[in-house]
Amino acid sequence: MTQQSNPSITLETSGTASKVKYETVLLIDDNNLDNFVNQKLIETSKFAKKVIVHQSALLTLEFFHKAKIEELPDLIFLDIMMPIMDGFAFLEEFENMPPHVHQKCKIIMLSTSESFKDLNRANKNRFVYKFLNKPLSEAVLKAINV
Repeated sequence: MTQQSNPSITLETSGTASKVKYETVLLIDDNNLDNFVNQKLIETSKFAKKVIVHQSALLTLEFFHKAKIEELPDLIFLDIMMPIMDGFAFLEEFENMPPHVHQKCKIIMLSTSESFKDLNRANKNRFVYKFLNKPLSEAVLKAINV
């Protein structure tokens, strides 16, 4: 099943939920190429049944305010460097979300940055489970267990 609407794309792989690690994964990244590569990797490795792609942290916040609990992702891959609202500003807003959102959605920050400042800042946030450098790989996905 494929649903397309701008600016987010929802794709469901042909596998069943019992064959995937996570039901739904959300990619938040302004880079189209990174989103395309990560989405295809997640689909082909059967990491998630459904992949949602948002190119803006602001649009993701709107999505969270409207989404029913069953529509929320299990795992969020959040880019740090984005225009208008970066990953850290998103985390500040995520803090204000209801507890059921915090319980359901686990965040992994993605970055091309090798800055210890970014790494330390991410590690200090209680909602960030991991900090990973781009690009994702199948080996990295296999090692994720949050």
